Amino acid sequence: MVSLVARNLMKCYTSVPAVEDVSFSLRSGEVLGCLGPNGSGKSTTVRMLIGLSDPTRGEVLFGGRDIRMNLVAYRKLVGYVPEEANLYPFLSGLEYLELVGTLRGMDEPTLGKRIDSMLELFSLHPHRHSAVGSYSKGMRQRILLIAALLDDPELLIFDEPLSGLDVTSALIVKNLIKLLGERGKAVFYCSHVLEVVEKVCSHVMILRKGRVLAQGSANDLRQAAGQSSLEHAFVHLVEDRDATQTARDLADAMATA
Repeated sequence: MVSLVARNLMKCYTSVPAVEDVSFSLRSGEVLGCLGPNGSGKSTTVRMLIGLSDPTRGEVLFGGRDIRMNLVAYRKLVGYVPEEANLYPFLSGLEYLELVGTLRGMDEPTLGKRIDSMLELFSLHPHRHSAVGSYSKGMRQRILLIAALLDDPELLIFDEPLSGLDVTSALIVKNLIKLLGERGKAVFYCSHVLEVVEKVCSHVMILRKGRVLAQGSANDLRQAAGQSSLEHAFVHLVEDRDATQTARDLADAMATA
């Protein structure tokens, strides 16, 4: 059983903590949604989880071992979709996926079949020979999603995976994330879209100012906050102001002479 464990993670930049004492565990079959306002430490946490940034203190364990003991081997086991779709612009979509699959040690027949199948399913097959630099943001995001899924990893880390996707592609990915959890994958899902988190995640973690503010199922958090939805529970727990009233004030400000 896959187990990703974060223990007392802390990350400081010039002595200022961006993340402080973040701990959680993620097992096979679970989809953990990570929520938080801008500047809460979500992206910093993700960078530590995939080994792009070393913790100032604390550790990330995968299968009971510190990931820093062999980062190369660990990264081969993780499917990762970053927040920003930074790809090699002069490679074609097909060439980029072939590069990813080769680096992950996939055999050519399997790699070729999966690339063709996934490009077709994500409506990218006609564009497979075009340079990535000519792709739209949504097309680049779909290439990143395919790259993360190619070798059927047991652990998937998604940082705003719906960014730039059209309605159909976003619906496919939302259903896919839930299905991956049901099929035994461990999924860490970082997002601002609370309605999606509420639908696809088995557990939720809310960060605020670099610390874990709350953890539990979406239902647990709703009940603890006395709210009818995860969105209202989030606002109740995190924000210091009434969003509805602030919207009214902004509308009034627009009409001020």
